[in-house]
Amino acid sequence: MAKADRTGNRIPRSAFKKRIPDLGRYFIYTDADETEEKYMYGLRDSLPKEFQGRIVIKVSKTKTEKLIEACREQVSLQAQYCEPWIVFDRDEVPNFDKIISDAERCGIHVGWSNPCIEIWFDAYFGTMHAGWLTSPVCCQRFGDIFEKRTGQEYIKSNPQNYNLLTRFGDENAAIQIAEKRLQHYLSNAQTTSSKMCPCTTLHHLVGEILKKTRPSKND
Repeated sequence: MAKADRTGNRIPRSAFKKRIPDLGRYFIYTDADETEEKYMYGLRDSLPKEFQGRIVIKVSKTKTEKLIEACREQVSLQAQYCEPWIVFDRDEVPNFDKIISDAERCGIHVGWSNPCIEIWFDAYFGTMHAGWLTSPVCCQRFGDIFEKRTGQEYIKSNPQNYNLLTRFGDENAAIQIAEKRLQHYLSNAQTTSSKMCPCTTLHHLVGEILKKTRPSKND
């Protein structure tokens, strides 16, 4: 039932604006200073100015298995509470599954991609190709699609990759595609991340940030 104003007249629903959930602060740690870092900076810089300062992105110069330790150390230095994330690819990382489970036990969220982040980028263009089981194959074949869709060569370190993906692809559809693929594995009792290929959880981080910073078209 619609609320009434002080005169007793009903206030139309259109007069109310949905409150966007508070973004809070995010601390995102990755082991890649090319693709992942440039992509995350692109996402951050696309947000309204008032939110950009709430997302801190750091690159670890240590090995992937040291990400948790490095992330916890950096988070402890933050003056304000923040939500920690580590972002990394399967590639040939040893102890991939253990890193994920250890991070989650420490309260650190994980945005992983298997075999590599390009499988998440692929979703922007409408699918996640099932035959791309290794990073070299995934990067090469995604590069071909990227060039056809954007008219530009795919360069992993290009700081404009995020803008190109959102301009020529569909970010909301990408999130739905990635979630559908993840749920497919889980519904078939496959919970080992290294065996979930192609798959990603990076869409959880992206979707959460977008939901808290951009009003819905239906608002």
